[in-house]
Amino acid sequence: MEPFKNNKYAVWAITPNGLKLARKIASGLSDGDIFASHKLTADGSNLATFQSLSTALADVFYHYTGHIFIMSAGIVVRIIAAFIRSKLEDPAVVVVDDQGKHAISLLSGHLGGANALTLDVAGFIGAHPVITTATDVNQIAAIDVLAKEKHLTIENPEAIKTVNMALLKGEPICLHDPFGLMPDSIFHSIPWPDAISPGGTTPVEQQKPSDDVPRIFIDDLDADLPSSVLILRPPTLIAGIGCNRNTPMEEIEDLLENVLEKFRLSSASLSGIASIKLKADEPGLLALAARLDLPLYFYDKAELNRVAGIQNPSSMVKKHIGVKSVCEAAAILAAQNGNLVVPKQTNRNATLAIARKSSIS
Repeated sequence: MEPFKNNKYAVWAITPNGLKLARKIASGLSDGDIFASHKLTADGSNLATFQSLSTALADVFYHYTGHIFIMSAGIVVRIIAAFIRSKLEDPAVVVVDDQGKHAISLLSGHLGGANALTLDVAGFIGAHPVITTATDVNQIAAIDVLAKEKHLTIENPEAIKTVNMALLKGEPICLHDPFGLMPDSIFHSIPWPDAISPGGTTPVEQQKPSDDVPRIFIDDLDADLPSSVLILRPPTLIAGIGCNRNTPMEEIEDLLENVLEKFRLSSASLSGIASIKLKADEPGLLALAARLDLPLYFYDKAELNRVAGIQNPSSMVKKHIGVKSVCEAAAILAAQNGNLVVPKQTNRNATLAIARKSSIS
């Protein structure tokens, strides 16, 4: 089974004083579990014990949003090394010494939230917070932190360091941001050489800034860009879907993938799936939403029939279920009356349309 992260924290202790600190930290967290060495005396409080720290951690490392280890940093480094994947997936890791003098942000400071967790932990026990990420110590907003705040998906995290270095040096950054998500005050930004309109027809691969300037591309359009360009995907797209009863998930998924590829839209920008309320129990739709980890939105017939801008009304659908459109109307509604960027597409048993949200909060 693929590990998952919840909104809980694990606090680990291997010494008596460490266990005292663990209880204090756990009481300050909104939801924290204590893991203690089996050699420590449990005095009636709820905690889990372990005989091998590495074995216990292997089972739960990705089950928690963050881990606080009350022990030496060297022990923690050696233990977690086998479990680290990437900055997009790794949980926050904070280390606290046995006397509670220092709280150190060790892993996933930005995207995982270890820097913020370090400040919280230090506050709980009166420790000195130790944060070493360059952007933080220089009081400069890091691009990965900004992306997280704006709910942007980072497509190629390896390009983050180039942008953050430019921010540290105060160097210009070439920014493509048609949605206006990044504040101008953050960047010494220079525009992309040629404007690219979301959903426009200009081939994106022809719009390339010079290679010596760090670049950020914020868009839901797929683009043929150098690996050095930091690509951030905004949650802008809604897939409206209609289908025959008991259409297999795989058939709906194939249609979605083919449409995204055909219209050069990024799957990472999908933020929801919409349909008619009659399909609220449709197994294929429910399975697809679960597979893609997307919310489902369902609308009744009256809501769908009030939608303007339908490009492909269906007399057959109107006759059988009483609406002129399912996929196009549902997509527009879920996109907050946004623009229909992909009109109805079909395969044997499903229809699909894609709308772009009218605004992004």
